[in-house]
Amino acid sequence: MEMTAIRFGTDGWRDIVADGFTMENVRIVAQAIASYTKEIGQQEQPILVGHDTRFLGRRFAEEIVSVLAANQIRSYLVNEAAPTPAVAFGVKHFAASGAIMVTASHNPPEYNGIKYIPEYAGPATPEITARLEAWISEIASAKEVPTVSLADATRDRLLQVIVLRPHYEAHLRRIVNMDILRGSSLHVVVDAMHGAGKGYVSSLLAEAGVKTIGIRETPDAAFGGDLPEPNDKHLGLLKKEVLERKATLGLANDGDADRFGVVDRFGQYIPPNDVLVLLTYHLVKNRKLTGRIVRTVATTHLLDHMAERYGLELVETPVGFKYIGEQMRKGDVLIGGEESGGASILGHIPEKDGVLINLLLAELVAYENKEIDQILRDVYDQFGELFHTRIDMRLAEKDKWISQMVTTPPERIGPYAVQGINRMDGIKLLLEEGHWVLIRPSGTEPLVRIYCEATNATSLSKLQEAIRDWFSEINV
Repeated sequence: MEMTAIRFGTDGWRDIVADGFTMENVRIVAQAIASYTKEIGQQEQPILVGHDTRFLGRRFAEEIVSVLAANQIRSYLVNEAAPTPAVAFGVKHFAASGAIMVTASHNPPEYNGIKYIPEYAGPATPEITARLEAWISEIASAKEVPTVSLADATRDRLLQVIVLRPHYEAHLRRIVNMDILRGSSLHVVVDAMHGAGKGYVSSLLAEAGVKTIGIRETPDAAFGGDLPEPNDKHLGLLKKEVLERKATLGLANDGDADRFGVVDRFGQYIPPNDVLVLLTYHLVKNRKLTGRIVRTVATTHLLDHMAERYGLELVETPVGFKYIGEQMRKGDVLIGGEESGGASILGHIPEKDGVLINLLLAELVAYENKEIDQILRDVYDQFGELFHTRIDMRLAEKDKWISQMVTTPPERIGPYAVQGINRMDGIKLLLEEGHWVLIRPSGTEPLVRIYCEATNATSLSKLQEAIRDWFSEINV
């Protein structure tokens, strides 16, 4: 039987448990990371090993430790399920050569995965993942991966169980203005979605005297039978709780707490594009901070309008937080974010952190002493409002269709002429009147993702209609 190919996608390797994600394959990946660590001469430093609340997470993490120990590489094994951003922070805090995080983030419950975080505490670059994949294929064909027992690893001082949470929380207290929260009349519902972020946002808010209710805070590998993705579709319970409790705000995290989700007092979901705009507004207006604003090619151009007005540089990257992290490592990034719900700010690690973002949103509402929907309206009044959506279209020959689109792009979409073309990631068509459309393939499914943004709701409808017409012709 042929082994499933192990591929590091946008954010690590993910597969279905007991199908592609097996103990054997986990050992191969762990050995590849050990070989890579030796290759770059960092085997004297420890590697942090963490996991989230997914099925067998702890057991997979221990298997990774046994492979590292057999390679004479020390492991710092986190004592409990932990958020990915906490583990990334731990790399810097404990001066590790990197971290191995067992997580499939917001994927369905039957998935697990491995994310490698290098010594700079952000996502691995394409160059690093290419090296890991080269090692994986070499090790997989050799079929031999050494392991030692955890008892032997402990005896030989190659395994140390560490407590990470207090260090990470102390760092968050330094970034977030706890005093502003203390004086506020906020009432917040926090939804951990049964993931590794359980108790992080809710306990820090409660510590600051904020009236806080935590929901779905019990660890559950099945995530209550739902997808641990904090988007409009999966936050029904949070919306209901916010309305019933007459709360100010609802905040959520995904399975490994690197993404955020926000609901206003009316139980309305606030899309990540708008959250990034709110955070930028807060950091400049209330925090008096400056720096570059970094967004992916799929993220709202309202950030461009703000950057222009504030006199700040705007940087556009391909899709994937690794590209934002790369910019953050160069320094002077005020905020970096993506429309899928990931962001980080100045003074923090170059990795997306849903725990920090949620705390900053509570800080924003406390600072402004207004409801979050009112603050968003203030931002629109000042910078203009843009309307956005994403359409996912199933297409068997997606790559062929997109490469054809890249080679011979349309001259118009619906009634709007194409005025500029950006081929940084897929193809982005810049249209008249300030509208745009981005077309790119999904990295994991037979889908074409189409992102649209328009300066008014009517134009957005016209764009959507034109795109649906395209696909009805293709799929005839």
